Amino acid sequence: MNPELSYYVYVRKSSESEDRQVASIPAQIEELKKLSSQANLSIVDIFIEEKSAKEPGRPIFNDMLAKIHQGHAQGIICWKLDRLARNPVDGGNINWMLQQGVIQHIQTYQRSYYPTDNVLMMNLEFGMANQYVIDLSVNVKRGQRQKLDEGWLPHKPPLGYLNNKYQEPGKPPIFKDEKTFYILKKCWHHLIEKQCSVDKLRDIAHEMGLRTQTGKKLAKSQFHYIFKNPFYYGYFLWNDELYEGKHEAMISKQEFDIAQKIISGKYRSTPNYRIFPFTGLIRCGECGAMVTAEKKTKKQKNGNVHNYTYYHCTKQIQKDCSQKSIREENLDQQLADLLGSIEIPEEFHNWAINTLKEEKEKEQVDRDHLIKGHEENLSLVNRKLDTLFSMRLNNEIEPEEFTQRKNGLLKEKAHFMDLLNDAQDRANTWLERADNLFSFAKTAKTRFEKGTVTEKKEIIQALGSNLVLKDKSLFIKLSRPFEIMKTLSSEVSTVNAVFEPVLEGDSCVTIESVYAKNEKWLGYLDQIRNVLIGNKLAFNAV
Repeated sequence: MNPELSYYVYVRKSSESEDRQVASIPAQIEELKKLSSQANLSIVDIFIEEKSAKEPGRPIFNDMLAKIHQGHAQGIICWKLDRLARNPVDGGNINWMLQQGVIQHIQTYQRSYYPTDNVLMMNLEFGMANQYVIDLSVNVKRGQRQKLDEGWLPHKPPLGYLNNKYQEPGKPPIFKDEKTFYILKKCWHHLIEKQCSVDKLRDIAHEMGLRTQTGKKLAKSQFHYIFKNPFYYGYFLWNDELYEGKHEAMISKQEFDIAQKIISGKYRSTPNYRIFPFTGLIRCGECGAMVTAEKKTKKQKNGNVHNYTYYHCTKQIQKDCSQKSIREENLDQQLADLLGSIEIPEEFHNWAINTLKEEKEKEQVDRDHLIKGHEENLSLVNRKLDTLFSMRLNNEIEPEEFTQRKNGLLKEKAHFMDLLNDAQDRANTWLERADNLFSFAKTAKTRFEKGTVTEKKEIIQALGSNLVLKDKSLFIKLSRPFEIMKTLSSEVSTVNAVFEPVLEGDSCVTIESVYAKNEKWLGYLDQIRNVLIGNKLAFNAV
């Protein structure tokens, strides 16, 4: 090597997909400084760029080449050739400058390139870098099209939702974020019912604890956009085209439209505008289309006027769908009967919570031991990662093996973090969820019968999913906790109906003591506890 040559160090890393596995900029600089020191290369400047190389036009890269043309340096030191170019324009420019002797030497971590070398190898490496970008773009677009066809947003969802990035079983690709979903849902309903300004609503949301995933308060523009985003009523925009999504909607399309009128100042509360409690929740059992509602007025010959609300299939999927309409009063009664089937007495609620509280205290030692074990495993993985990075910096491991082992350790780390979070959640919040669940079961029917439109909708959404209307009968798939509650309610109500306190010696046999003797009911409580821990269900929305 010619010690009289001057070299520029060029390091680059972008946020693009093709650069995610590349060493960080500080790591590249440190390695290249070691390399130049070992090879006795004279560095006159370092150029740092955080921009993708898949297209020409990088300002720092172009500035470096201009200075080389001016003779300020004659060589380049970089991690790999793909740091210099991933497109044929920049790759061809570097190749031509090397052949003409404007660049006299390029040194990468793995090899050297000189004007007298066979250009085939350099052309091959630049071509591979360019082809990688092309293939990556094709694969990304293919993956995006597949997600769009399946009804999933191929991007990070808005606040209130999370991506299933670790592909956890039992969870859809996009699911609701328990921390923010219900707060935003209350904000939508508050906007519609109170017709307040979005700025005032933002203050209310912050008071309720609404934060971004990084724990920050929402900027005004970010909060305003929430109430213009079709994602919240079950659709999403992609390349200015509207798609129907499969994620759980937060509000109905009708509620969204009313919210837009309120925000624009064009909404006036008149009888023509009405929010129906069950729209957006029920599908037709014959054709699968959504069930909508409309208000009708009937005048009798004697002059009396009666207003009725009817629910019926929209017939958007099958125009000749044979399902007939059903009056809202009929739906109300069916849902009230369903809520009555999970209703529990006050005494059982108190006994169940006290029993679960005792169970939680018994578990404390085992739970602490479990958390400690997960923390030790997580610490071990972090130490392995530190060791691996040190080995790479000291050239003790090849890049391919480093990447493979690093990815494996990162997956292992994510696994232990999930286990740790689950264990901590087991310790902190499942009893609160249980109390919410039993409180809900105790009062849901009464609250439904006396509640507002919004309250009715929230109560029904909390019960489960897949509401289907067929032949004027409503079917709903209850979530697992409510399935158990339904069985419990039937058995508990039977016992309570015939129970009378009796004296045994000097003590009185109470209904709570009867509950405690029933092994099957204790088993039901254990099932509810396990479901609440495993699925992290929340019942604070209602």
